[in-house]
Amino acid sequence: MTNNLFRKKFDFKSIKFRLWIAFIGFALILILLIWCLQIFFLNTYYAGMKKAQTTEIFSDIQETFVASEYDSATLKKKIAVESASNDLSIYVIDLSSGEFLIQQDSDEQSEETPGLSMRYSKELAELNTRLSHSPLDKATLEASSSHSSRRQIIGYASYLKNSDGENAYAMYIFAPLVPVRSTVLILRSQLIYITIISIILALALALYLSNRISRPIKAITSSAAKMGKGDYSVKFRGGQYSEINELAETLTRAEGELEKTDMYQKDLIANVSHDLRTPLTMIKSYAEMIRDLSGDNPPKRNAHLSVIIEETDRLNNLVNDMLNLSRMQSRKVVLDMSHFDLQETAESLVASYDILRESEGYHIRFKCEGGPFLIHGDEAKIKQVINNLVNNAIKYCGKDKVVLIKLRRNGKYARFSVTDHGQGIAPDELPHVWERYYKSSTHHVRSTEGSGLGLSIVKEILVLHKARFDVESTPGKGSTFWFELPLDKSKQSAPAGPTLNDRR
Repeated sequence: MTNNLFRKKFDFKSIKFRLWIAFIGFALILILLIWCLQIFFLNTYYAGMKKAQTTEIFSDIQETFVASEYDSATLKKKIAVESASNDLSIYVIDLSSGEFLIQQDSDEQSEETPGLSMRYSKELAELNTRLSHSPLDKATLEASSSHSSRRQIIGYASYLKNSDGENAYAMYIFAPLVPVRSTVLILRSQLIYITIISIILALALALYLSNRISRPIKAITSSAAKMGKGDYSVKFRGGQYSEINELAETLTRAEGELEKTDMYQKDLIANVSHDLRTPLTMIKSYAEMIRDLSGDNPPKRNAHLSVIIEETDRLNNLVNDMLNLSRMQSRKVVLDMSHFDLQETAESLVASYDILRESEGYHIRFKCEGGPFLIHGDEAKIKQVINNLVNNAIKYCGKDKVVLIKLRRNGKYARFSVTDHGQGIAPDELPHVWERYYKSSTHHVRSTEGSGLGLSIVKEILVLHKARFDVESTPGKGSTFWFELPLDKSKQSAPAGPTLNDRR
């Protein structure tokens, strides 16, 4: 119990926890880098900077000396300024006499050793040796000061040229590195405070961002749980981030589709219950009539038995439709492929509707252009498609009771279409006409006993044949359902003229 409670409070796989770890880790890595750079590499960086600065100062003095037309007074003034500004000790020796022309110590060194001081005598001698053996006419030195072992210095030596371009003077520049240690100590104490403040800020920022990100996700999860229990009134709200907004919009669309599917399922149950109850009631009633009334009257008994047989067939067709659709959607149906003429198949089916012409006054017109239409497919399944489309048109045709059936060529395809002059289908219902539980809200002329599976079966059969199909409808004018199957080129002959079969 305690472990479960701990896991709920501290979910190590949650976004909040991962963000905490990420921010704290980033802060620690950044601070560690700063510590390394400031403490471990500061001496090296400072020494390199001092060397570059010393070389630059020498070049500046050289340029000033040349610009003053090699005036020694200007040289002394320039060296005094550079020494005071940069804490440098600078010595200049006249090569012709071997005497010191300039001995300029830094202010700090002058206070420590008043009077004439050769503080860097050993270092100067070492630099002078290196300079005399250098092919580049310059030398550098980095060592502990001979005056104080705790003081690190760097030295630079090179020649100043006269107006003839000859080496006239040797200049030696010394720079102390002592302030680095105290600077490191100051930085170390400051970095301790910076580290503490950075970790606190990282924790606060991680907490803020994690709550900002996880709050809408938790709300979406809660709404999804309610939706899973059948509550389709919940709203999915996003947050401040595009990804979460897209997730909320996707779930909102999914909620709408689930609500429609649930509604269609309920409609199916109601329709199937009605379609099952009606024939079952008829069967029971007529069976009771045979038992009680017409058992000894052959004409009446046969009539009652005929009704029972018709209602049984109706039940059988309904169950078969449901089973066939389920099998096709699970891709368990194997097509019995063969070559056949779509025109002949369509004509034979249209002929079966003559009973409607005679009994109810329907006009089913079949127009064929450019046959024959040899295709490769499952003829029985294509017959079922045509039958379902014609039945659908009869149910929803207009008061003129006219159904137009056309078969024509469309490039490499045979195009079959069924048109009615009914009330049409609303634009918002068009995307759903092929769905499994769909029934149009449009009123139909002829009483129907279907369960809303006919067009779904049409869709599944055409998908198995990889056919093209669609529906075009104008409210108040009617609808046209069509499909196209590829013609079998190897079996085609010359197209025949148009034929019209009008069954009035």
